Amino acid sequence: MRISASRTVKYVATAVAATLSLTSLTACGGSGSGGSDSKSLQMWTFKQSHVQALRNAAKEFKKETGISVSVEAFTPEEAYMTKVQSAAKTGDLPDVLEVHSDGEDRVLGASGIAADLKDDYKGAWLDRIQSSVHDSGLVTPERYEKSRSSKSTDNGIEKGARYSVPLTIGTFGIVYANKAKLAEAGIKEAPKTWEDLLAALKATTAKDPKNGGLTTGLKARGPGLNWILQPLAFAQLGKEGYDNLFGKDKSSDFGSPNGVKALSLYDQLTPYWTPGTQSLDVDQADQTFAQGKAAFDVGGTFTLAFLQQNGMKPDDVYALGLPAPENGAVTDLSLAPMALTGMTLNSASKQPENAKKWMEFLSGKQVAAQFATDATDLPATDLGADSAKALGPTLDSMFQTFKGTPETTYDANLNQDIQAPGYEQNDVGDILADLTPLKRASVEDTARKISELNQSYWKAAGQ
Repeated sequence: MRISASRTVKYVATAVAATLSLTSLTACGGSGSGGSDSKSLQMWTFKQSHVQALRNAAKEFKKETGISVSVEAFTPEEAYMTKVQSAAKTGDLPDVLEVHSDGEDRVLGASGIAADLKDDYKGAWLDRIQSSVHDSGLVTPERYEKSRSSKSTDNGIEKGARYSVPLTIGTFGIVYANKAKLAEAGIKEAPKTWEDLLAALKATTAKDPKNGGLTTGLKARGPGLNWILQPLAFAQLGKEGYDNLFGKDKSSDFGSPNGVKALSLYDQLTPYWTPGTQSLDVDQADQTFAQGKAAFDVGGTFTLAFLQQNGMKPDDVYALGLPAPENGAVTDLSLAPMALTGMTLNSASKQPENAKKWMEFLSGKQVAAQFATDATDLPATDLGADSAKALGPTLDSMFQTFKGTPETTYDANLNQDIQAPGYEQNDVGDILADLTPLKRASVEDTARKISELNQSYWKAAGQ
C-alpha cells in the first residue's frame, strides 16, 4: 500500500481516529523511549520501500557519529497509527517517526507526543530543503485558527510550533510510459506536448488494441479530475482562467467556453482508456501497467517505487509531468511539489539531540541523493544542478517537473483557496466519469452539470 488518490481524505480519517485515541495519552506518552543506550536510536516508518534506504543511511551515520539507528516498518499504512497509539500507551515509541506530512504530525503534536522542532530546524538545515516545502510541519497562524475548533483533529497544537521536518516530496499528474511498448509502436522518446501524448496513445493502441492504452485509478473518482483535467486546464487557460473555473461567476466557470475547451481536451483521451479502467483503484491501475496491460499510466512521483515493487525497473519507463497543449497559455507546465512524508521527534526520547542529528543527517545532499535512489523516491532536499547525476534519468525527469515559475506552475495545494466552501471532488469526479471513459454524457452536458454543482456550493456557503 502507498499514497493513493484520496490522500487528503485518507489522512484526515486517519488523523481523526488517531486523535480519539491519542488525546488522553499525553500524561502516559512515554517515560522513556528509543534505544537502550546513549549511542542507539530507533526509527519507525510506514513505507516498506523506505526501510532499506534508511538502513543504508544509518550505516553511514554510524560511521560518522558512532550512533546506531535501527529502522523498522509497520504496514499497511492504515495500521501504522494504531501501532503508534499502542506504543504511546506503554511508553515504547521510537525516537523518530516517519509520518504523513501536515496531518499526522499535527495530531501527534496536539497529543504531546511530537516534540516542537522550531528552534532546531533552521539555518543550514532549513536551507538545504526545497523552498516550496519550507513551511511543511509548521503551525501557521491560519492552521492554528482552524485547530481551535473542538472538532478539529489537531486541537491542542501550538501556534508557531513545528512538529515534523520534510523527508520526501512529490506530486500528482506524473505520466509513466512503457518504453518497450512505445518502441514497438515506433516511438523513441517521451511525449513533450499533449498532442505528442495523444499521438503516442494512438500509435500504441493501434499496435496493441488490448494492452496499448492508458490507465489510472478512476474508481477512486479523484485521479481523472485532480491528476489530469485540472493541470491540463491550468496549462490551457493560464492561472486566472483556471481559477475562474471554480469561481462564483457562472460566465467563467466550467459551464463557460473556457470550461468546455478544457473538458474537450480531456475528452480526447476517451478512445485510449484501457478496458475496465473505470473499475480499477489506484494500486490496481498501477499493477495493470506494471504487468504490461497498458502502455501509459498516470499517477504520482511515489508511483515509481510501487512499479518497481511490481517488477518494473526505473529504466523501463519514461516518467514526465503531464504535458501541456501546444496552443495553451502555459506551454512549459511545471507541477508544484508537496511534502509527502516527514520526520517527527518523540518528545519522550531519551536522546533528543542524537535523534535530531540523525534527522538532519538525512537532509544532507549526498545522503538524500543516495536515499532517493535506494527508495526510488524524491527527497525533500534540494539537490541543485547535480540532480541528474545523483538521481539518474527517470527520477530526475520527475524532479525537473518542479522547476517552474509561479506563472507556469500548477499548484494543487492552492485549489482550496479558489474552490467554494463545501466543494466535494468526488461529486465532480462522478460527473466527469460520465463524460470519459463511460461516454454517457457530452462535453456540453458535462460542463453544464459541473457548473450547476459549483454554483450550488457557493449558494450553500451563502456567497
